[in-house]
Amino acid sequence: MFGRFYEVRPGAYGGHVDNSGSAAAGAARRVIFVHAHPDDETISTGATMAHYAAVGAHVTLVTCTLGEEGEIFVPELAGLAADQADQLGGYRISELKAACAAMGVTDHRFLGGAGRYRDSGMMGTPANDHPRAFWRADVDTAAGLLVEIMREVRPQVLVTYDPNGFYGHPDHIQAHRVAMRAAELAAPLGFAPAKIYWTTVPRRVLEAGIRAFAESAENPFSGVERADELPFGVPDELVAARIDASDQAGAKERALRAHATQIPPNSWLYTIAGNFGADFMGVEYYTLAAGERGPGEGPYGWESDLFAGLPVDADRALTAAAQ
Repeated sequence: MFGRFYEVRPGAYGGHVDNSGSAAAGAARRVIFVHAHPDDETISTGATMAHYAAVGAHVTLVTCTLGEEGEIFVPELAGLAADQADQLGGYRISELKAACAAMGVTDHRFLGGAGRYRDSGMMGTPANDHPRAFWRADVDTAAGLLVEIMREVRPQVLVTYDPNGFYGHPDHIQAHRVAMRAAELAAPLGFAPAKIYWTTVPRRVLEAGIRAFAESAENPFSGVERADELPFGVPDELVAARIDASDQAGAKERALRAHATQIPPNSWLYTIAGNFGADFMGVEYYTLAAGERGPGEGPYGWESDLFAGLPVDADRALTAAAQ
């Protein structure tokens, strides 16, 4: 669940539910989320996506693979696995559609169209070598596909993973590379995002989770004593934005349940949601990888809006005039 890095200068930088470019152009706020597999969007950014969809922003989700290599938690669907009928990817399209509906997201695309790139599996597995594995994709080619989506949507904000793909999955790492390269390529064309965020979790939040699950049979931190042993998480001072979308916690939970093949009913996600409620489900954190940081709050000046500091209303007028 849980190479080459393209540095982007600050400020410079196919499944498609809603085909209308004018829908994006008419929205004052436009954000693209780039994720590796179906369910990643919900687990790491679901509350944020639901929040911005609810307040009228144009939210575009780009998913890079169908998640064909995922583990299956629905026994009657076990035959869909990659080593059997290899039909899981097609099934997960419907799960993602339901998750997007739960979050209120109407613009979803698969990068290059459904099936262009395949789930690469965990690092070091034979799936890495599949001819269509996303991990093997030419970065510039894949980035060019994303540039065309940016050309249509004209996002002010881009959200993806950090250089380690949050936790080291090859497709997450590749999604990072492709998203950052696309922003770089879009810069001279005049429609690169003004701000780029990477998903994260503050270490103090992870420490709280380690303590909370210490005696639990469903401990996602089993064998971990300190947050700095994990491949993800940052100190509070490196967090740039805290999006409190507590009012969308229910939407995120419904989206999680839509991914039934990947998230079993007894998942620790639901356990911690039951213990901490909207504080867990509805709050998500980001580091700012590119762009100017906007006004914030608290001791570290955390933004409460990914569009903080951006002239979104003026930008809408300019974009509409250009159409």
